[in-house]
Amino acid sequence: MTETRAVDRAIKRLMDALVALDTAIELRLEEDRRRAMLGEQVHAFSVDRARLASELDGAEAHARELESVNRAAAQRLNEAMEAIRAVIAANQR
Repeated sequence: MTETRAVDRAIKRLMDALVALDTAIELRLEEDRRRAMLGEQVHAFSVDRARLASELDGAEAHARELESVNRAAAQRLNEAMEAIRAVIAANQR
């Protein structure tokens, strides 16, 4: 009878160990899935960062171009105003 009890206890310990092993495997697999998801998110963030950096470079180039065009337009307006003032001054004499 004691041999049967010892075998039963051994089987119980084996079953408990298998349950613990199964739980550990599930936890590991879940952790691996989380890491994979984090890796995908990091990759997506990197792609977004690169796209945003490219868009920012384009926007900065466009802003520089607008500043240049603005300076040229302001210069032409000043020249036109000076010409108008000269004509008005000449007509007032």
